[in-house]
Amino acid sequence: MRLVQLHYSIPLARVKPPEQLLAYRTFCLKTTMQACQGGVHRRTQSPVTGKALEVFGHVEGLTYLCDPENGSLFLAEVPHTSDWASVLRAVNQYRHTPDGGVSSDLEQFREDSVYLPKLTWIQDTLRMQELHRPKVLEIVTPPSEFSSLLRDSGLFAEVITTDEMILCSCDPAIAQNSVQVALLRESLDRVDDPKALLDAVTRSLCEGGLLFVTGLVASGFDMAVLGTQNFYLYPPDRTNCFSLKGLSTFIEQAGFVLLEVSTPGVLDMEIVRSHLQRNPQLPLSRFERQIIHSDEETQLAFQGFLQQWGLSSFARIVARKRT
Repeated sequence: MRLVQLHYSIPLARVKPPEQLLAYRTFCLKTTMQACQGGVHRRTQSPVTGKALEVFGHVEGLTYLCDPENGSLFLAEVPHTSDWASVLRAVNQYRHTPDGGVSSDLEQFREDSVYLPKLTWIQDTLRMQELHRPKVLEIVTPPSEFSSLLRDSGLFAEVITTDEMILCSCDPAIAQNSVQVALLRESLDRVDDPKALLDAVTRSLCEGGLLFVTGLVASGFDMAVLGTQNFYLYPPDRTNCFSLKGLSTFIEQAGFVLLEVSTPGVLDMEIVRSHLQRNPQLPLSRFERQIIHSDEETQLAFQGFLQQWGLSSFARIVARKRT
């Protein structure tokens, strides 16, 4: 199985700046809470193992539950499906406004340092799997910054972009076994029913088709160290926060063979350090504080260790649909 380790760093302030994204996070939480007033569905069983979920903690009054077997996290109560679809659309629209906290400079930097490397990852994988100009299904809440990059790349015979919540309900526009590649960029993190989404994606892929998945994982260093105090754990973006083991198992159970399971994240150390600067009283262990305050060479080496052993909080997976 392929495992990828990166050898560069990206400044947190240029990708996920806590101060600039504060307004976005506040909007997300407010929108989620308002939607919950119309009625909720309480999730009690893990979509991975079927086991009873246990209370993990609370984020601004919203409860997160944990799969006791693999450590995956799930928002306990989600609004009804139609209301949740409205939440995802509202949040995505807000993200692209001036109040959303993402400046044009930041968008350009993210394209260069986040989106284009993902496109290179996809291109390299297609080449290794000897898949030439396939039809690709991008699953996302439109609009997507990635769609134009996919179309302009020349890698695909056709790019189909579909709303993740519509696909969950079996989008009639997407025929079964109709695409060779499917992209789930953080979609499993957002939707209210990740199993329904993954099942729909499985149906849309032809036999031997490739699935690309990215997401934040609860087993990563900054997520594990900070827990519910992690600034980046909030709905709807982190409605589900699988552990790496949970996400891998979830995909295998849906009928896939894993080709790559990597955590090439570069921000774990910097995220924890930024949280500690905001709140020096965070309950970190002596060892964690020692690592966070170590010299640059030690920090880079430790981040490399996290990547190498699947312990970073950013995960990416490539899987092939079983024939």
